[in-house]
Amino acid sequence: MWYAIVGTDVPDSLEKRLGARPAHVARLQQLHAEGRMLLAGPFPAIDAEDPGSAGFTGSLIVAEFASLPEAQAWADADPYVAAGVYAAVSVKPFRKVLP
Repeated sequence: MWYAIVGTDVPDSLEKRLGARPAHVARLQQLHAEGRMLLAGPFPAIDAEDPGSAGFTGSLIVAEFASLPEAQAWADADPYVAAGVYAAVSVKPFRKVLP
């Protein structure tokens, strides 16, 4: 089943985010290589493709896992969690309807 993982950043997370990004992206690339990634990306803090020093307010990942506990465990092990980028992480089942 698909699961939506939404991480909400702490204030002024950009420096922490940049430091943990290579490990975070490597995990996403692994999901993609396994054919389990629907989409992933950050929420810019301003209405711009590249928010520069404004940074980001969080991230959305939609990926396939065998169960909610497996998705939660994967989210809990994210390098952004360990680096203190996220203030909170939500994991919910997701049903893709369109397209």
